Amino acid sequence: MKLRLLFCIGLLVNALTVFAFAGVDEVANEAAPITSAPFRFSGEFTVEQSFIGDSEVKRDSLAVDDFSESYTNLSFVYTPRVKFGILRLGAQFERYSFGFSNSGQQLPNSLQATNAIIGLDTQPSDSILVRLEAQPGFYGTTFDHFSGEQFNIPFVLGGTYIYSPELQLVFGVGVNVQQKYPVLPGGGVRWKFAPKWVLDAVLPTPRLEYSLSPSVTLYAGAEVKANTFRVDNHFGDSHGDTALNSAWLNYEELRTGLGLSWKLTSSLTLSVEGGYLPYRDFDYYRTDVRYHNEHGGAYGSLVFQGNF
Repeated sequence: MKLRLLFCIGLLVNALTVFAFAGVDEVANEAAPITSAPFRFSGEFTVEQSFIGDSEVKRDSLAVDDFSESYTNLSFVYTPRVKFGILRLGAQFERYSFGFSNSGQQLPNSLQATNAIIGLDTQPSDSILVRLEAQPGFYGTTFDHFSGEQFNIPFVLGGTYIYSPELQLVFGVGVNVQQKYPVLPGGGVRWKFAPKWVLDAVLPTPRLEYSLSPSVTLYAGAEVKANTFRVDNHFGDSHGDTALNSAWLNYEELRTGLGLSWKLTSSLTLSVEGGYLPYRDFDYYRTDVRYHNEHGGAYGSLVFQGNF
């Protein structure tokens, strides 16, 4: 199986975040049957900012080198409990900004997604949790221009089998008609194999975790980021290849590093991470124009997450 296929699988599980177990106690609580409860406003949010140093990609003899990246991800999801499960209603903004030092490349300076989140978590049995989630929105390259050509509705159906509070199995299938592989399976396992150790081998963030204290966790692992974006109607005209006008671009990157997660309160978590990006890929797969990784760069990342 090609490496890019694994990255695409990471994308579908990213849409899941499959019930994102923050700890064994939370897994056990999720396993309890869903019952009616007094109304309260509930939700979750993520604020992420990353910076990646000088990197290089190449197509044939054309190298795009010494370019940096700034990455921003903002999301908010309202999660009201209803009779048949938990609704997921929210919005997300994701942006990659690239600083190119040379001209002539066929790559956009930015990629961004502005999308809704519409989903449902339900529990058909005590040991099985299921999520159906769609992310309809605009996947393009600029802040000031939205068009129907940029509209896409990737969605995922997945779930978790809770074998025990220490072991959970994740499975799913994702659909994105604008990807090279429109339908993909995925999954993984989360295993607490010792009192302070957890193997969270689920894409897009497989990692090995060690609990320093109830509020501080160290981890080592990787993260896959991938999505599909449409460039504008005249992108090819200004970049030397008219076949790239309105083309769909698959972007993928792999990060590897170390991090620290600090639970500030019972509902707020701050994560600090750093490491190396060994792989990235820009692929206009329908026009056979692809810029593959030559060398990566160091990165640093801050993530602030909460639920209430």
